Amino acid sequence: MTSRQFPHGFVWGAATASYQVEGAVTEDGRGPSIWDTFCATPGAIANGDTGEVACDQYHRYPEDIALMAGLGLGAYRFSVAWPRIQATGTGPANPKGLDHYSRLVDALLAEGITPWVTLYHWDLPQALQDVGGWAARDTAYRFAEYAALVESALGDRVSHWTTLNEPKVASHAGYGSGIHAPGIDDLGQRMRATHHLLLAHGLGMEVLRAAPGRDHTAGITLDLSPVVPVTDAPADVAAARRLDGDSHRLFLDPVLYGRYPADVVDDLGGPAAFDFVQDGDLELAGAPVDFLGVNYYRRIFVRHSPGEGRLEAATVLPDGVPVTAVDWPVEPDGLRELLVGLAKDHPSLPPVFITENGAAFDDEVSPDGAVHDQQRLDYLRGHLAALHQAVEEGVDVRGYFVWTLLDNFEWAEGFAKRFGIVRVDYDTLRRTPKDSAAFFGSVARANAVEEA
Repeated sequence: MTSRQFPHGFVWGAATASYQVEGAVTEDGRGPSIWDTFCATPGAIANGDTGEVACDQYHRYPEDIALMAGLGLGAYRFSVAWPRIQATGTGPANPKGLDHYSRLVDALLAEGITPWVTLYHWDLPQALQDVGGWAARDTAYRFAEYAALVESALGDRVSHWTTLNEPKVASHAGYGSGIHAPGIDDLGQRMRATHHLLLAHGLGMEVLRAAPGRDHTAGITLDLSPVVPVTDAPADVAAARRLDGDSHRLFLDPVLYGRYPADVVDDLGGPAAFDFVQDGDLELAGAPVDFLGVNYYRRIFVRHSPGEGRLEAATVLPDGVPVTAVDWPVEPDGLRELLVGLAKDHPSLPPVFITENGAAFDDEVSPDGAVHDQQRLDYLRGHLAALHQAVEEGVDVRGYFVWTLLDNFEWAEGFAKRFGIVRVDYDTLRRTPKDSAAFFGSVARANAVEEA
């Protein structure tokens, strides 16, 4: 076995999201979110599941922190539930909501685990959706007010901040295809939501930068993948360009350069289709970030498909490649390819943190009471080796957060798919660390991965 040592100070952590793990959706003044509403929509979620209880981390966070400490993890990336802080998305902070996250932060620090706070991981207060949600410009300003409330309460102890997690999913799946909350299928609303999320990021960065006496490290997390045409045919190459533009460059270019890519603007209807952009918006969105969070799960293979939506692009599975339980191809080298490509295409790329990477597999409890999830262990080993290779090739990657700590409410899939390195029995809520947890802990403690 070859041991690959990571740079000194490399961050090893686990990631979760509030609606997926917390539960307690009606406790201590929390208001309803768009995901509470969406889960109540018949047929929206597999098996009719909801996040009402989820993993009950709202009450069980000391147990989960103890698990992370036992594994030797140095950081925990979690999101704050906006409806816990402002039940309707406006007005003064709910003290009980802030107190919960303050206790969580203190408990993490007591175990030597650094908190990484994500301000928005998709649980928009329903009251804001009722007046337009992210399709309404005002929501970006409400986000800035919310961000200021959270920073004021936690910023004396939290130094690492992410404004938004995967704004593309929030806009494209929430307002474009309707497969995520709030369940809207409308291109015009999707485009406005995209822009207002990016504006919210810029306003949130402004809030974090302006906090007096703080030394915050702040950025945004985007979900990124190499996009590969299935053939060299010009039509397939053009389809891959369009999909990459709509999924990735539509967000990367505003964040890194303060502009929308010209070809993507043309693909989406030309400048007239972006008439909601106001002077100064993109300068705000493009204010310098301290890091770029990258969520990576797979390569995307594309072929030209006339009639397949505005982009005329369809994703396909490559032949002979193993897949996860959600049919995503397992190709570790795609992570190296993505990172090396980012650094090449963006010479001023800020430091990168892998803020999510992981896989769903149908693992079960064995007769010995353990969970021998060899597929996930192999997945992590392969991706960490690919990550190390990217570092060796000169990409400034400074940390890795596994997705995810716990099996949890996996959005439209409900509880049907398990991504956790810790198994959760949804009847008893008992936590059982899997073999992958032990492996990941050994990597974190050694700051190295052994490649088979």
